[in-house]
Amino acid sequence: MPRVLYIDDDFANRLLVKRVLVAEGFEVDEADNAADGIQLAIEHQPNLILMDIAMPEMNGLEATNYIRSIPGIAQTRIVAVTANAMQGDREMILEAGCDGYISKPINIDTFVDEISQFLT
Repeated sequence: MPRVLYIDDDFANRLLVKRVLVAEGFEVDEADNAADGIQLAIEHQPNLILMDIAMPEMNGLEATNYIRSIPGIAQTRIVAVTANAMQGDREMILEAGCDGYISKPINIDTFVDEISQFLT
């Protein structure tokens, strides 16, 4: 089973993503802030990290940069999940070290296929 870590400060978003992924057989860990998410990534070594960008204290771009510096999880694929898909944001997300992004609100009909592309 692929293990996915979802880091998002919004409870409703985490609940939706977890329900969709668990129904498809994924193991899902979740964190409501970047610091806790980084700790879970170190402990659980997920196959994929889904990262909200707009979070208080440490945003998703800062968290991604930090994760990229940690041996053992630096190569883990990170996908930004963001409502900020304006011009220039894609480049900023990729420059921060994310492997791609998925726009919010997520489309539950295509979400599993979208993240599965990052697991191959």
